[in-house]
Amino acid sequence: MEDSYVLQLLKPKFKDFHLCFCGFAECKPLHSYGPAARPNYILHYVMKGKGIYQVGETKYPLKEGQAFLIEPESLTFYQADKTDPWSYLWVGFGGTEAQRFVRDLGLNSRQLTCECEYGEELKEIVFEMLHHTCSTAENLYYLQGKLYQFFSVLARGIEIQQYSNDTKESIHVQEAIAYIKNYYSQKITVEDIANYLALNRSYLYTIFMNSLGISPKEFLTEFRISRGKEQLALTDLSVEEIAVSCGYRNSLAFGKVFKQKMGMTPTQYRNDNRKAARERLISAQNELKEYKKHKKIYVGEVEKE
Repeated sequence: MEDSYVLQLLKPKFKDFHLCFCGFAECKPLHSYGPAARPNYILHYVMKGKGIYQVGETKYPLKEGQAFLIEPESLTFYQADKTDPWSYLWVGFGGTEAQRFVRDLGLNSRQLTCECEYGEELKEIVFEMLHHTCSTAENLYYLQGKLYQFFSVLARGIEIQQYSNDTKESIHVQEAIAYIKNYYSQKITVEDIANYLALNRSYLYTIFMNSLGISPKEFLTEFRISRGKEQLALTDLSVEEIAVSCGYRNSLAFGKVFKQKMGMTPTQYRNDNRKAARERLISAQNELKEYKKHKKIYVGEVEKE
Protein backbone atom coordinates (compact mmCIF):
# COMPACT_ATOMS: atom_id res chain seq x y z
CA MET A 1 0.00 0.00 0.00
CA GLU A 2 0.92 3.66 -0.23
CA ASP A 3 -0.20 6.97 1.26
CA SER A 4 -0.70 9.13 -1.80
CA TYR A 5 -1.96 12.55 -2.86
CA VAL A 6 -3.04 12.90 -6.47
CA LEU A 7 -4.25 15.61 -8.85
CA GLN A 8 -5.97 14.36 -12.03
CA LEU A 9 -6.80 16.53 -15.05
CA LEU A 10 -9.33 14.92 -17.38
CA LYS A 11 -9.59 17.61 -20.08
CA PRO A 12 -6.25 19.18 -21.04
CA LYS A 13 -6.41 22.76 -22.31
CA PHE A 14 -3.14 22.60 -24.25
CA LYS A 15 -2.53 20.18 -27.14
CA ASP A 16 1.24 20.35 -27.65
CA PHE A 17 2.33 19.76 -24.05
CA HIS A 18 0.08 19.37 -21.03
CA LEU A 19 -0.17 18.03 -17.51
CA CYS A 20 -2.29 14.88 -17.13
CA PHE A 21 -1.82 14.29 -13.41
CA CYS A 22 0.71 14.56 -10.62
CA GLY A 23 1.15 13.19 -7.13
CA PHE A 24 3.27 12.23 -4.16
CA ALA A 25 3.34 8.91 -2.30
CA GLU A 26 5.02 7.30 0.68
CA CYS A 27 5.08 3.57 -0.03
CA LYS A 28 4.88 0.64 2.35
CA PRO A 29 7.54 -2.11 2.09
CA LEU A 30 7.23 -4.07 -1.18
CA HIS A 31 4.34 -1.93 -2.41
CA SER A 32 4.22 -2.38 -6.19
CA TYR A 33 2.46 -1.16 -9.31
CA GLY A 34 2.00 -3.22 -12.46
CA PRO A 35 2.71 -4.84 -14.74
CA ALA A 36 0.67 -2.08 -16.38
CA ALA A 37 0.72 0.22 -19.38
CA ARG A 38 -0.24 3.89 -19.27
CA PRO A 39 -1.48 6.06 -22.16
CA ASN A 40 0.88 8.96 -21.42
CA TYR A 41 4.39 9.77 -20.20
CA ILE A 42 5.12 9.67 -16.46
CA LEU A 43 8.25 10.87 -14.69
CA HIS A 44 8.82 9.57 -11.15
CA TYR A 45 11.41 11.12 -8.84
CA VAL A 46 12.59 9.24 -5.74
CA MET A 47 12.65 11.54 -2.69
CA LYS A 48 13.95 8.93 -0.25
CA GLY A 49 14.33 5.17 0.11
CA LYS A 50 14.90 2.57 -2.58
CA GLY A 51 13.03 0.48 -5.12
CA ILE A 52 13.13 -1.39 -8.41
CA TYR A 53 11.83 -0.27 -11.80
CA GLN A 54 11.44 -2.92 -14.52
CA VAL A 55 10.81 -2.53 -18.25
CA GLY A 56 10.89 -5.75 -20.23
CA GLU A 57 13.81 -7.77 -18.97
CA THR A 58 15.74 -4.79 -17.64
CA LYS A 59 15.63 -3.95 -13.93
CA TYR A 60 16.82 -0.61 -12.60
CA PRO A 61 17.64 -0.41 -8.87
CA LEU A 62 16.85 3.17 -7.87
CA LYS A 63 17.38 5.31 -4.79
CA GLU A 64 16.99 8.86 -3.49
CA GLY A 65 17.81 11.49 -6.09
CA GLN A 66 17.08 9.31 -9.11
CA ALA A 67 14.19 9.48 -11.56
CA PHE A 68 12.61 7.05 -14.00
CA LEU A 69 10.56 7.59 -17.14
CA ILE A 70 7.49 5.56 -18.12
CA GLU A 71 6.70 5.81 -21.82
CA PRO A 72 3.17 5.63 -23.28
CA GLU A 73 1.85 2.09 -23.77
CA SER A 74 4.98 0.58 -22.24
CA LEU A 75 4.33 -2.33 -19.87
CA THR A 76 6.23 -1.57 -16.68
CA PHE A 77 6.54 -2.72 -13.07
CA TYR A 78 7.97 -0.97 -10.04
CA GLN A 79 8.24 -1.94 -6.40
CA ALA A 80 9.36 -0.40 -3.12
CA ASP A 81 12.28 -1.93 -1.24
CA LYS A 82 11.52 -4.36 1.59
CA THR A 83 13.61 -2.62 4.25
CA ASP A 84 13.90 0.95 2.92
CA PRO A 85 10.71 1.64 0.88
CA TRP A 86 10.77 4.68 -1.30
CA SER A 87 8.75 7.86 -1.31
CA TYR A 88 8.37 9.44 -4.72
CA LEU A 89 6.61 12.16 -6.62
CA TRP A 90 5.39 11.90 -10.18
CA VAL A 91 4.19 14.01 -13.08
CA GLY A 92 2.15 12.56 -15.93
CA PHE A 93 2.09 14.51 -19.18
CA GLY A 94 1.27 14.23 -22.86
CA GLY A 95 0.82 16.22 -26.05
CA THR A 96 2.19 16.36 -29.56
CA GLU A 97 5.53 17.80 -28.38
CA ALA A 98 5.92 15.66 -25.25
CA GLN A 99 8.35 13.23 -26.84
CA ARG A 100 10.59 16.08 -28.01
CA PHE A 101 10.68 17.62 -24.55
CA VAL A 102 11.58 14.25 -23.03
CA ARG A 103 14.41 13.91 -25.56
CA ASP A 104 15.63 17.37 -24.54
CA LEU A 105 16.28 15.91 -21.08
CA GLY A 106 18.37 13.12 -22.61
CA LEU A 107 15.75 10.45 -21.95
CA ASN A 108 14.37 7.96 -24.49
CA SER A 109 13.40 4.30 -24.90
CA ARG A 110 16.98 3.18 -24.31
CA GLN A 111 17.67 5.67 -21.52
CA LEU A 112 14.85 5.62 -18.98
CA THR A 113 16.61 6.77 -15.79
CA CYS A 114 18.57 9.77 -14.61
CA GLU A 115 19.74 11.61 -11.51
CA CYS A 116 18.93 15.14 -10.35
CA GLU A 117 20.15 16.90 -7.22
CA TYR A 118 17.24 19.34 -6.98
CA GLY A 119 14.67 17.03 -5.41
CA GLU A 120 13.32 19.56 -2.93
CA GLU A 121 12.59 22.03 -5.73
CA LEU A 122 10.77 19.32 -7.68
CA LYS A 123 8.76 18.39 -4.58
CA GLU A 124 7.76 22.00 -3.97
CA ILE A 125 6.58 22.32 -7.58
CA VAL A 126 4.45 19.17 -7.34
CA PHE A 127 2.88 20.24 -4.03
CA GLU A 128 2.07 23.62 -5.53
CA MET A 129 0.37 21.76 -8.40
CA LEU A 130 -1.60 19.62 -5.93
CA HIS A 131 -2.90 22.73 -4.24
CA HIS A 132 -4.52 24.02 -7.47
CA THR A 133 -7.40 21.57 -7.83
CA CYS A 134 -10.07 23.76 -9.45
CA SER A 135 -10.66 23.47 -13.20
CA THR A 136 -10.57 27.22 -13.85
CA ALA A 137 -8.70 28.91 -16.69
CA GLU A 138 -6.45 30.58 -14.12
CA ASN A 139 -5.47 27.26 -12.55
CA LEU A 140 -4.92 25.54 -15.89
CA TYR A 141 -2.51 28.26 -16.98
CA TYR A 142 -0.82 28.12 -13.58
CA LEU A 143 -0.39 24.33 -13.82
CA GLN A 144 0.99 24.66 -17.34
CA GLY A 145 3.63 27.04 -16.04
CA LYS A 146 4.50 24.66 -13.20
CA LEU A 147 4.92 21.80 -15.68
CA TYR A 148 7.47 23.84 -17.63
CA GLN A 149 9.16 24.77 -14.35
CA PHE A 150 9.40 21.08 -13.41
CA PHE A 151 11.18 20.36 -16.70
CA SER A 152 13.40 23.41 -16.23
CA VAL A 153 14.64 22.15 -12.84
CA LEU A 154 15.23 18.68 -14.25
CA ALA A 155 17.13 20.05 -17.24
CA ARG A 156 19.32 22.14 -14.93
CA GLY A 157 20.40 19.25 -12.71
CA ILE A 158 19.98 16.07 -14.76
CA GLU A 159 22.74 13.44 -14.92
CA ILE A 160 22.37 10.42 -17.16
CA GLN A 161 23.32 6.93 -15.97
CA GLN A 162 23.93 4.49 -18.82
CA TYR A 163 22.50 0.97 -18.86
CA SER A 164 23.05 -1.35 -21.81
CA ASN A 165 22.80 -5.12 -22.15
CA ASP A 166 21.02 -5.71 -25.46
CA THR A 167 21.25 -9.25 -26.77
CA LYS A 168 19.68 -10.92 -29.78
CA GLU A 169 17.00 -12.40 -27.52
CA SER A 170 16.26 -9.07 -25.84
CA ILE A 171 15.92 -7.37 -29.23
CA HIS A 172 13.36 -9.99 -30.29
CA VAL A 173 11.45 -9.43 -27.05
CA GLN A 174 11.51 -5.65 -27.54
CA GLU A 175 10.21 -6.07 -31.08
CA ALA A 176 7.45 -8.38 -29.85
CA ILE A 177 6.45 -5.87 -27.16
CA ALA A 178 6.38 -3.05 -29.72
CA TYR A 179 4.11 -5.18 -31.95
CA ILE A 180 1.78 -5.87 -29.01
CA LYS A 181 1.65 -2.16 -28.10
CA ASN A 182 0.69 -1.25 -31.68
CA TYR A 183 -1.80 -4.04 -32.42
CA TYR A 184 -3.23 -5.34 -29.11
CA SER A 185 -6.63 -3.84 -30.00
CA GLN A 186 -6.87 -5.86 -33.21
CA LYS A 187 -7.50 -9.32 -31.70
CA ILE A 188 -3.92 -10.48 -32.36
CA THR A 189 -2.72 -13.85 -31.04
CA VAL A 190 0.66 -15.27 -30.08
CA GLU A 191 0.74 -16.90 -33.51
CA ASP A 192 0.45 -13.46 -35.12
CA ILE A 193 3.36 -12.17 -33.01
CA ALA A 194 5.55 -15.15 -33.93
CA ASN A 195 4.71 -14.77 -37.63
CA TYR A 196 5.48 -11.05 -37.55
CA LEU A 197 8.93 -11.75 -36.08
CA ALA A 198 9.46 -14.85 -38.27
CA LEU A 199 10.10 -16.91 -35.13
CA ASN A 200 9.01 -20.33 -34.00
CA ARG A 201 6.30 -20.14 -31.32
CA SER A 202 8.24 -22.33 -28.93
CA TYR A 203 11.34 -20.13 -29.32
CA LEU A 204 9.23 -17.01 -28.72
CA TYR A 205 7.90 -18.64 -25.55
CA THR A 206 11.42 -19.49 -24.40
CA ILE A 207 12.87 -16.00 -24.84
CA PHE A 208 9.88 -14.41 -23.10
CA MET A 209 10.27 -16.76 -20.15
CA ASN A 210 14.02 -16.10 -20.02
CA SER A 211 13.63 -12.33 -20.29
CA LEU A 212 10.38 -11.53 -18.47
CA GLY A 213 9.42 -14.65 -16.54
CA ILE A 214 6.03 -14.86 -18.27
CA SER A 215 4.81 -16.31 -21.55
CA PRO A 216 3.91 -14.20 -24.61
CA LYS A 217 0.24 -15.06 -24.04
CA GLU A 218 0.41 -13.91 -20.41
CA PHE A 219 2.18 -10.72 -21.44
CA LEU A 220 -0.46 -9.96 -24.07
CA THR A 221 -3.24 -10.60 -21.56
CA GLU A 222 -1.59 -8.45 -18.87
CA PHE A 223 -1.15 -5.64 -21.36
CA ARG A 224 -4.78 -5.76 -22.49
CA ILE A 225 -6.10 -5.88 -18.92
CA SER A 226 -3.86 -2.99 -17.85
CA ARG A 227 -5.21 -0.88 -20.72
CA GLY A 228 -8.73 -1.91 -19.74
CA LYS A 229 -8.10 -0.83 -16.14
CA GLU A 230 -6.87 2.56 -17.31
CA GLN A 231 -9.96 3.13 -19.44
CA LEU A 232 -12.31 1.97 -16.68
CA ALA A 233 -10.69 4.40 -14.28
CA LEU A 234 -10.23 7.42 -16.54
CA THR A 235 -13.04 7.31 -19.12
CA ASP A 236 -16.82 6.95 -19.29
CA LEU A 237 -16.69 4.42 -22.13
CA SER A 238 -19.00 1.43 -21.72
CA VAL A 239 -17.51 -1.92 -20.73
CA GLU A 240 -18.41 -3.22 -24.20
CA GLU A 241 -16.49 -0.38 -25.89
CA ILE A 242 -13.49 -0.92 -23.65
CA ALA A 243 -13.56 -4.67 -24.29
CA VAL A 244 -13.45 -4.19 -28.07
CA SER A 245 -10.74 -1.52 -27.83
CA CYS A 246 -8.59 -3.98 -25.85
CA GLY A 247 -8.86 -6.74 -28.46
CA TYR A 248 -11.70 -8.84 -27.01
CA ARG A 249 -14.73 -10.05 -28.96
CA ASN A 250 -17.21 -8.61 -26.48
CA SER A 251 -17.70 -7.57 -22.86
CA LEU A 252 -18.40 -11.16 -21.80
CA ALA A 253 -14.97 -12.40 -22.95
CA PHE A 254 -13.27 -9.32 -21.46
CA GLY A 255 -15.15 -9.67 -18.18
CA LYS A 256 -14.21 -13.32 -17.78
CA VAL A 257 -10.47 -12.64 -18.16
CA PHE A 258 -10.69 -9.44 -16.09
CA LYS A 259 -12.30 -11.26 -13.16
CA GLN A 260 -9.68 -14.02 -13.32
CA LYS A 261 -6.91 -11.42 -13.09
CA MET A 262 -8.45 -8.84 -10.76
CA GLY A 263 -10.88 -10.88 -8.64
CA MET A 264 -13.80 -8.62 -9.57
CA THR A 265 -15.85 -7.59 -12.59
CA PRO A 266 -14.94 -4.55 -14.71
CA THR A 267 -17.96 -2.68 -13.32
CA GLN A 268 -16.96 -3.45 -9.73
CA TYR A 269 -13.41 -2.28 -10.48
CA ARG A 270 -14.70 0.99 -11.96
CA ASN A 271 -16.96 1.67 -8.97
CA ASP A 272 -14.28 0.79 -6.39
CA ASN A 273 -11.64 2.84 -8.21
CA ARG A 274 -13.83 5.92 -8.35
CA LYS A 275 -14.80 5.56 -4.70
CA ALA A 276 -11.13 5.27 -3.74
CA ALA A 277 -10.29 8.26 -5.96
CA ARG A 278 -12.90 10.38 -4.18
CA GLU A 279 -11.52 9.32 -0.79
CA ARG A 280 -7.95 10.16 -1.90
CA LEU A 281 -9.12 13.55 -3.15
CA ILE A 282 -10.78 14.37 0.18
CA SER A 283 -7.66 13.23 2.03
CA ALA A 284 -5.42 15.23 -0.29
CA GLN A 285 -7.52 18.36 0.11
CA ASN A 286 -7.30 18.09 3.90
CA GLU A 287 -3.56 17.49 3.73
CA LEU A 288 -3.08 20.40 1.38
CA LYS A 289 -4.91 22.75 3.73
CA GLU A 290 -2.26 21.89 6.30
CA TYR A 291 0.42 22.27 3.64
CA LYS A 292 -0.75 25.79 2.88
CA LYS A 293 -0.50 26.72 6.58
CA HIS A 294 2.76 24.87 7.24
CA LYS A 295 4.48 24.80 3.87
CA LYS A 296 7.98 24.18 5.24
CA ILE A 297 6.95 20.81 6.64
CA TYR A 298 6.82 19.53 3.08
CA VAL A 299 9.50 21.57 1.39
CA GLY A 300 12.41 21.36 3.77
CA GLU A 301 13.62 19.49 6.78
CA VAL A 302 15.23 22.34 8.72
CA GLU A 303 12.17 24.32 9.80
CA LYS A 304 9.00 22.47 10.81
CA GLU A 305 6.42 24.92 12.00
